Amino acid sequence: MSFTLTRPVAPAGPVRTGGPGRRTRILALPEARWAAAALLLFLGALPLQLLGAPWWTWGPLYALTYVTGGWEPGWEGLKALREKTLDVDLLMVVAALGAAAIGQVLDGALLIVIFATSGALEAFATARTADSVRGLLDLAPAKATRLGEAGAEETVPTGELAVGDVILVRPGERVGADGRVLDGASEVDQATITGEPLPVAKEPGDEVFAGTLNGTGVLRVAVERDPSDSVIARIVAMVEEASGTKAPTQLFIEKVEQRYSIGMVAATVALFAVPLAFGAALQPTLLRAMTFMIVASPCAVVLATMPPLLSAIANAGRHGVLIKSAVVMERLGLIDAVALDKTGTLTEGTPRVTDIRPLVSSGLTEDALLTLAAAAEHPSEHPLARAVTVAARTRGLALPPVADFASAPGTGVTATVDGRKVAVGSPARLLDVRAGEAEAAAELAVQLEEDGRTAALVVLDGTPVGVLGIADRLRTDARSTVARLARLTGCTPVLVTGDNPRAAARVAAEAGIHDVRAGLLPQDKVHAVKAMESAGRKVLVVGDGVNDAPALAAAHTGIAMGRAGSDLALETADAVVVRDELATVPIAVALSRRSRRLVVQNLVIAAVFITGLVVWDLAGTLPLPLGVAGHEGSTVIVGLNGLRLLRDAAWTRAERDH
Repeated sequence: MSFTLTRPVAPAGPVRTGGPGRRTRILALPEARWAAAALLLFLGALPLQLLGAPWWTWGPLYALTYVTGGWEPGWEGLKALREKTLDVDLLMVVAALGAAAIGQVLDGALLIVIFATSGALEAFATARTADSVRGLLDLAPAKATRLGEAGAEETVPTGELAVGDVILVRPGERVGADGRVLDGASEVDQATITGEPLPVAKEPGDEVFAGTLNGTGVLRVAVERDPSDSVIARIVAMVEEASGTKAPTQLFIEKVEQRYSIGMVAATVALFAVPLAFGAALQPTLLRAMTFMIVASPCAVVLATMPPLLSAIANAGRHGVLIKSAVVMERLGLIDAVALDKTGTLTEGTPRVTDIRPLVSSGLTEDALLTLAAAAEHPSEHPLARAVTVAARTRGLALPPVADFASAPGTGVTATVDGRKVAVGSPARLLDVRAGEAEAAAELAVQLEEDGRTAALVVLDGTPVGVLGIADRLRTDARSTVARLARLTGCTPVLVTGDNPRAAARVAAEAGIHDVRAGLLPQDKVHAVKAMESAGRKVLVVGDGVNDAPALAAAHTGIAMGRAGSDLALETADAVVVRDELATVPIAVALSRRSRRLVVQNLVIAAVFITGLVVWDLAGTLPLPLGVAGHEGSTVIVGLNGLRLLRDAAWTRAERDH
């Protein structure tokens, strides 16, 4: 297709040009309005014609259908022709007009409506991607609190911040610029940048990123990067660059459109002009040429390609996988390597209590230890606190009332539970290794952390009594999905994550992945994908976060997990797993491969029909009604053949393919 589409516009620096709430509506696009008008006119004319109404009731409606739906592809085709390029768009408009000229008005109008609708959907998908790229900048706050030389506070736009400025980040605020902590302690949720599922403790000397969310502490941060060069701004630039430089994709049949178009036009002109030059009568010569144009037109070839792909898209959609276009459905079956994100993709994306380890000397049971920790953590909003209280709730434990609750950023919480002082938090901050219990608790914490878990120490009246292990839990279908993808592509998927190496290694081992690339920033993920593709691989990237968006855009094909996926990831990806079922990814790949095989079958059928009718028209006298019948018959056959992928049985067979 050669419709003019709305492309993402690169934002200048940190300027806020839109937000998640400002999303393009489909009818705001001129392509969509023209397509809708053509469809409504066609639906108005069709029943009138079928019911035998006078031609003057439905004829003007069909004429308006041609105008509203065909003027844009026709105009684009003429502009391409001016550049000495002949494309299928113009050819299809001419074929539609040719069909109308010999009385096949309905066929031509239907062809126009199909083309107009397809172009509108492409324009809508592109506009939504642009919305999300612009809206990403809303992650960074519009204003920041800058500190003057005497400590005076000044609220300024983040775009005015300069390297060397000092900003104040209060609890619950987003960091206004990339920088380094000068003073204060807090825990910062930087999942948007690194994908880490848990907030990271920050203290003087630690780096923070624009757009990340501060916890309960107060931070003074020295700005180290210009806002236009922040990590979040670079993510925007990488997504746009990857989207713009990605090789143009075409459906299989479009790859030969130039030769086919030129050949058909040349043959039609020759079939009309040559006999006239030798004295043939005008009317029969024109009729033969028009018949040739109809039987040789690519309607059956277009339908040979689209119905299988669109049917596969519809089938995948019913099973929770949104494939955004026929091009994506075709490309998905070509992948031969897979890169998987960790948090929210292979894992659930929510921290869970995985280990409850009371010290032997404490005399506590697992339930007693968990009850103390959950009671102390209950007033806290920290993700680790929620994980502990959820674990207690799951076990049906009754939590006693607490008093004197206090929270120290980067350290943990303290509270009085049943008259006894309980502390839960970082072993490094709470432990004073002087007694046997402390040594045992330290060894237990180290063991859990080496296994990729976050350790939370529980202290009762100043004495360590146990350690909790907290980690993001692997999806139940992750291991089987990894194995299926390995069988489909011939190589085991790669894990690419911004999380720490120990947590990544634990998840990879549980999922059956051997190639682990951890601690990656968004640009590092892009480099990893490009390295795989430079080795000749067609890479499928599966992710869910803002930090995955550049890799999703750069990859041959990108799939986003829908339930917890960021707006940018969902719009940048070529497909979305709406129900958050990872196991559907390999099934979608297998279904794509089945649709490609069906496309080849249909192209063979269409080629046989077109060749037979063309030879008949050239070697003999093909009656126009018979030519139209043969042409339409081939169109119906390939259309029905492609619709086989609509059945649920097609999804079931694709599930068995891997």
